[in-house]
Amino acid sequence: MIEKIKAAIIGYGNIGKGVYEAILASPDMTVAGVVIRNKQMAAEKGIPPSLMVAEHIAELGKVDVAFLCVPSREVLNAAKEFLASGINTVDSYDIHSDIYDVQQQLALTAKQGNAVAIISAGWDPGTDSMLRCILEAAAPKGLTYTNFGPGMSMGHTVAVKAIPGVKKALSVTIPLGTSIHRRMVYVELHDKNQAGAVCDAIKNDPYFVNDETHVKIVDDVDALQDKGHGVNMVRKGVSGMTDNQLFEFNMRINNPALTAQIMVSAGRATMRQTAGCYTMLEIPMIDLLPGEREDIIRRMV
Repeated sequence: MIEKIKAAIIGYGNIGKGVYEAILASPDMTVAGVVIRNKQMAAEKGIPPSLMVAEHIAELGKVDVAFLCVPSREVLNAAKEFLASGINTVDSYDIHSDIYDVQQQLALTAKQGNAVAIISAGWDPGTDSMLRCILEAAAPKGLTYTNFGPGMSMGHTVAVKAIPGVKKALSVTIPLGTSIHRRMVYVELHDKNQAGAVCDAIKNDPYFVNDETHVKIVDDVDALQDKGHGVNMVRKGVSGMTDNQLFEFNMRINNPALTAQIMVSAGRATMRQTAGCYTMLEIPMIDLLPGEREDIIRRMV
């Protein structure tokens, strides 16, 4: 019998819960436990009583891969700690402009710890990145437009929640076409007198500074919550010397559930790579799936 991959879930918000559910549905993986800052918060966070909860990963015994279900700005330090200990990591880091630099830093730590990191293993960046690559291979000359939403952006929402004065927040992405987006940010404040400072901080945050952003102060963010999202991807280009090749991809999804599932698939792939840090573009697609390579090839090709 093949030994199952032992996984730790670091953090237990929307993504952490989704990772737990995806692992339960995986034939080759099991949960070693959940790591949070304060074990006394386990019930409040909705962690099932059957799960072992720890404040440090060492309390969980042998762990093959750690799923970093934490804000993107915490990924670098968290990943370095685990990789240095020889534990593989998977994250959904989503600050596109910084991905390459973060990858290079984690690659050094991963090689020193003889571990594997897969960075930005969500649906964008992540599987959408893989699709953009496939479309460009099909039509090397041309333009690709990725249009997100309408729907909740988890990374943008988490960034707003971290701003002083914010009690609760929701960032919704509205597609305007040709890869242009509007950000609608709904904020519940501790003190409404802080509205001006909070609005300025949001609009100047790197997550928002390049997009049209509207901030709305509301009384109840929970009444607006919807975890649905989606993407429309279009490429129009040239195959060889033939013009007007048109490709389109659409999906409508539950954002945290899909992100979590892709992370779990990437966790499987960490066990099949040599030490280092990889983006989803660098992972053989077959390594994301459970089962024997021959069976997968016969079924998929």
